[in-house]
Amino acid sequence: MIAVTQPLPSEFCSEQLEQLFNVCFAAAYRTCLSGGAQEPLYQPAQSPTELHRLYYRQDFFASALHEISHWCIAGSERRKHLDFGYWYAPDGRTAKQQAAFEQVEAAPQALEYFFARACGFVFRVSIDNLEAGPVSPEGSAPFREAIYHHCGELQRLGLAPRAKRFYGELSRHFGICQDPAQLVIHRSDFDQ
Repeated sequence: MIAVTQPLPSEFCSEQLEQLFNVCFAAAYRTCLSGGAQEPLYQPAQSPTELHRLYYRQDFFASALHEISHWCIAGSERRKHLDFGYWYAPDGRTAKQQAAFEQVEAAPQALEYFFARACGFVFRVSIDNLEAGPVSPEGSAPFREAIYHHCGELQRLGLAPRAKRFYGELSRHFGICQDPAQLVIHRSDFDQ
């Protein structure tokens, strides 16, 4: 079944994220962001003359923010490996696989929350396991709580340098300009 979605307003055009990411990181980290992919993927360069490529799904603004979050968290060793060397099981995961997924996804989704807020975009928790059937709010509650907790930690400790740079660029571009330390994190933002 193909889901029909409403197009995003022009202020949430994923190409803007590509431009902002590439301005921030193409020269310093030899990495560029590109949309149009069927599945997200980080592909390290195969030679010193190539760029590392961070692909996000189709032209989805949220997918781009999410993949940028993964990239901002990945250290220099992780960025040498395809998809940062992470384990990934596709949609239709078992309960055990889903628990493992949620354990590693809380931190990137927390950072994605900050990025979404920096541009005025609505953040939605992603369970990313649609084929497993509907997930009850109670079933996803621990995951939502973990993301909320990580947001508090990010706010308390501050964003890492790459994340802070991108957050600042988003804030300036979208005119939100809010210090992440002063961001009001609403518990209800994680229940959507």
